[in-house]
Amino acid sequence: MHSIATPVFWWGFIIVVLALLALDLGVFQRKAHEVRLKEAAFWSIFWVLLSIAFGVWIYYHFGRVSGMQFFTGYLTEKALSVDNIFVFILIFSYFSVPPRLHHKVLFWGIIGALIMRAAFILAGALLIERFYWVLYVFGVFLIFTGFKILFHGETKIKLEDNIVIKLFRRFVPMTDSFESGKFFSRETGKLMATPLVLVLVTVEATDVVFAVDSIPAIFGITQDPFIIYTSNVCAILGLRSLYFLLAAVMRKFAYLGVGLGLVLVFIGVKMLIHDITIGGKSLEVPIEWSLSIIATILTASIVLSIFFPPKKTLFSNNSL
Repeated sequence: MHSIATPVFWWGFIIVVLALLALDLGVFQRKAHEVRLKEAAFWSIFWVLLSIAFGVWIYYHFGRVSGMQFFTGYLTEKALSVDNIFVFILIFSYFSVPPRLHHKVLFWGIIGALIMRAAFILAGALLIERFYWVLYVFGVFLIFTGFKILFHGETKIKLEDNIVIKLFRRFVPMTDSFESGKFFSRETGKLMATPLVLVLVTVEATDVVFAVDSIPAIFGITQDPFIIYTSNVCAILGLRSLYFLLAAVMRKFAYLGVGLGLVLVFIGVKMLIHDITIGGKSLEVPIEWSLSIIATILTASIVLSIFFPPKKTLFSNNSL
């Protein structure tokens, strides 16, 4: 599938991202500690501003359409990542992970997510290039998922029934303590995994579930692999700091699930009518309209959650 970017831009982006992650882990987060609200707010703003700057660069270097596609994709992926944050809360609570180790798990979890998203995007791009009708399958899937969220609430995660957790506990020798803060430790001369490895594996497994929603959604906005991957990466990079910033307050966003459901339905319909023309006029939704509609839906859902909170939140239906 054709991309606006040459290999130089691809490798340049990847190298910069890896350098930022290395700087984060090796310098700013060198010592495990509990991330406080002030630090989380600073890094959240940093990643958002960095993403906006990159989007502006795309806008001026590759043109208005590519720039708008990036911002629409980034906003959509950022909103969908809120689901991930809620699941992170459940996972850390379920395993009783010490707060000082949350950042370490999220860091390596995001490294894995970047690799898996690249694989998903490559597979999706190859499928669409060879079988264009897959776009319509994605569209129907998004509409189905959107209505499922609207009428049945958020995805329920029951960790005690998770097959990945059961298999890991059965076949991998594991210690009982997070005390070392490491992923592996030696006991009686034998190398064993700590519970931190199981937490990381669980985070990665649940991210695959959410990628099934987010990847088709971004293909409904653009089919350019560079825009798809960079908007995904920019949204994921700020996920760690956003977790610490929103973990205490996100339950108040009761209508955000409704907003996400509407966004998925909108993108799904957009994909289905993309090639339809009536009276010589295409029904394709301009990218500017897409950005405005998605931003309006998400903003409205957050505002309604703050000023008109229901007595029973939509999150209350979730369970471990």
